[in-house]
Amino acid sequence: MTTNSGSNQDTDADQRELFLDLFEQNEENQDSGVAGENREDKADSANAASEIKAPVSPANLADCGLTLMQLSELVLKDLYLHGTMLGVDIARDVRLPFPIVNESLHVLKRQKAIEVSSGDVIGPASYRFNLTELGIRRAKDAFEKCGYVGPAPVTLEQYAKQCRRQSVAGIDCSADALLAAMKDIVIRDGLLSELGPAVCSGKSIFVYGPPGNGKTIIAKGLGRFLNQYGGEIYIPYAIQTENAIITLLDPTVHETTDDHELTNIDRDSEDFMSDRLDRRWRRIRRPVVVTGGELTLAMLDLRYNSAGHLYNAPLHIKANGGVFLIDDFGRQLVSPRDLLNRWILPLEERIDYLTLATGKKIEVPFEQLNIFSTNLDPAELVDEAFLRRIRHKIRIDPPTREIYADIFKLVCESKQLNYTAETVAYLFDNFYDRGKVPRSSDPRDLLEIAESICRFTGQTVAVCPELIAEATERFFCKVEV
Repeated sequence: MTTNSGSNQDTDADQRELFLDLFEQNEENQDSGVAGENREDKADSANAASEIKAPVSPANLADCGLTLMQLSELVLKDLYLHGTMLGVDIARDVRLPFPIVNESLHVLKRQKAIEVSSGDVIGPASYRFNLTELGIRRAKDAFEKCGYVGPAPVTLEQYAKQCRRQSVAGIDCSADALLAAMKDIVIRDGLLSELGPAVCSGKSIFVYGPPGNGKTIIAKGLGRFLNQYGGEIYIPYAIQTENAIITLLDPTVHETTDDHELTNIDRDSEDFMSDRLDRRWRRIRRPVVVTGGELTLAMLDLRYNSAGHLYNAPLHIKANGGVFLIDDFGRQLVSPRDLLNRWILPLEERIDYLTLATGKKIEVPFEQLNIFSTNLDPAELVDEAFLRRIRHKIRIDPPTREIYADIFKLVCESKQLNYTAETVAYLFDNFYDRGKVPRSSDPRDLLEIAESICRFTGQTVAVCPELIAEATERFFCKVEV
């Protein structure tokens, strides 16, 4: 038993030495042959990327924008969390080509922070790596500096360049596509001709008018147009700047469209090793971010996680390439003047400045379609300097009788209720023609009340003047104290 055990230990030691020798030989072979291969791959990838605006896979560590130490710390943290890992799995986790990750593995092995436990003769990508005691200590130190683990971050410069490339101002906007995005919205004649140029400009839009007439719905319709017809864009998982990491990809905001591709790559090592796209980026639909009365100035700056020593990007940066809608403008917790002062420079220069925990400010792109929607008097909210920076002002007025009837009919169809022209005639004869201003939201609200009445009384909902009359008693009544 003792003899067999010693023999097995000797065999394991010999095998480990063989793996280490092969590791060194493969590195030498890769160093001599990869450069030319990557140049060809990069050229092909660049051609493909020029069509779909996709970031190409970096050819070397310099292309990544990371230092060897930054990449090594990311690798150490990944190994610390997962234990023994194949080389290709480490590369897949950090979303970088294996030859680049191999540089870090080579250095960490020489520093005795990692060791090779097993592997195949096909190369270091198939070796199994694990941390040594020294590596565990270094991984813990790395976590103390920053808790981020995952796809390697891109540089702020790389992110800014991609943002400019996929600016909202660069999309095609036709009347047909815009109309299709607003197919469930009844709008007045001429409104599309106001909205279309505003979208094409990629500048800010100020939507105003009395309440209840669809300002928010129309603004969200613009967001739906960009999301469905504006093409796909790319955003990184995270950004690195000034030795700080800012997480950007947010599942609650960003709708990814490359999930199937990533599933194949994660399942098939050959697909991953031959991939020509920079997988530190995700392909998404143009985002739509909506904020209302809860908005504060603090929400427009970086959110620092003191436990993990990393940052989360603010909402308007997550909206880059898409729409950032400030609904109910003027009703925020922050005063309109303070909010406007915060926006003046970004609206003018298309850049914003965010503050790190160290106090240092960084410059970030401000490349989204900003929509301000309010039912308050614009003269009481904004001054001339701000209005000058908002290129497009669109007023949404109360509906005409014809548009009101169309809205009523559309709401009936959505609720699978019968529509009668007599009901609309009753409303105008008894209310709107007698001084009450119609609102685009009235049909929805009145029909919801009518449905509630019928549910309570056990009746089948049949839209008629009598039922609507009962609904108006509740909805149009004056509230007196």
